[in-house]
Amino acid sequence: MRGFSSISRSLSVSRRIFCTAPTGALRFYCNHRPAKRAGPLMQYRDLVKQGKLQHDPDQEKVALELENLLGRLQQYEKDMEEYHVKLAEWENRRENERHRLLVEEAEMKQRGDVWASVNKHRSKLIERWTFRGLLQEKNIEPGVGKWVSYLNREKKLDTIVGRRPAAPPAPKGLYLFGNVGSGKTMLMDMFYSATKGIVKHRRRYHFHEAMLEINAHMHQIWKKQVEEKSFQSSISSWVRNLPFDSTIKEWLDAEEKYKQEMQMKNILPAVADKFLIDGQEDQGGASILCFDEIQTVDVFAIVALSGIVSRLLSTGTVLVATSNRAPEDLNQDGMQREIFLKFVDKLREHCDNILIGSEVDYRRLIAQRFVYQNHFFWPLGGSAEEEFQKMWVEITNESGGKIISETIPVMFGRTLEVLKSCNGIGQFEFEYLCGWGCRLYCNS
Repeated sequence: MRGFSSISRSLSVSRRIFCTAPTGALRFYCNHRPAKRAGPLMQYRDLVKQGKLQHDPDQEKVALELENLLGRLQQYEKDMEEYHVKLAEWENRRENERHRLLVEEAEMKQRGDVWASVNKHRSKLIERWTFRGLLQEKNIEPGVGKWVSYLNREKKLDTIVGRRPAAPPAPKGLYLFGNVGSGKTMLMDMFYSATKGIVKHRRRYHFHEAMLEINAHMHQIWKKQVEEKSFQSSISSWVRNLPFDSTIKEWLDAEEKYKQEMQMKNILPAVADKFLIDGQEDQGGASILCFDEIQTVDVFAIVALSGIVSRLLSTGTVLVATSNRAPEDLNQDGMQREIFLKFVDKLREHCDNILIGSEVDYRRLIAQRFVYQNHFFWPLGGSAEEEFQKMWVEITNESGGKIISETIPVMFGRTLEVLKSCNGIGQFEFEYLCGWGCRLYCNS
């Protein structure tokens, strides 16, 4: 299984499985930890020098590209920290001014000066849409008045506060593609480990892990929207304390809720904004996404990847991705072609595509090194069970931990009981994972 270290060899008989959890772990060739954090190129050359890796010119070329990107990220982090300070100030000023404009409109409504405001600030077309139309035409589309008011208010705010500060240009990321086993993930993981302490917001996902994360975020946002709808009868606290009658307060609150609805209309940008935060919402700085094995297996993957990755790239996130295929070859079934092509264009705009041209599958070479070791015990019987337990003791002793029972979190608030656990190594009954336990998980 990908992401496991060398001492955590996945071993199984038909009844038991033990393996390590892939929480941020690099493969055995990345376990080397220099005293001083090294960049990917130094890591790569050091491992070649030690004989842990076979030198490959294609891999070294990619390591150099990743090293150069790492250097650019150091300055980008500083630039983004300054940008987020300016952005926070701009957002606060804009929100304060927006409240002031709403209060002014409420005061005019309270005084009955609505028509004076219309004649002064709205064109005849907008006047017909927002007021005369709403009052006289019964078949007008609901929400048009709020939509026009919202747009006019946003234009006023642009004039008063100014437009959103421009973010500093992000360094171009890298899209690594090539044959299986050519070292793409290894090199990306070296780079990711080197970004610690340089970039504040950094995440590393495998494709399937990312899809689960996206579903979890979408579930949380939908749940929050449902909960908020149940409280819509209550007026916002800042509106409640204003010196207006109940009718005007209800209008103000409706305008406030409409703004929130407009911001949440497209759920994918909302998911993207939470994708890299990881509990550090109040900290500005650069963000980097390392995405392993990008693929488009179905319509949801295309739509989700296009919406979320495009949003992240547009807001300054640097992407380092791996795949077996070039970007334009990801969608060979032609699903959602228009959305897919926009996604490919976004990748080309923000990433340099680099082919790792090695024809060697290094995973097979690594497997050959351990050909003398047992990975499966068969046929079933007493000797197989004894060998299995012997290997379990060997691996847990190497980890230096104590065997305990623990509960680990999984997706959507669910948990998994690990009856035998030792420093990320777990032993399970086959029936628990793939039989009874699977049915319990799917039905919960």
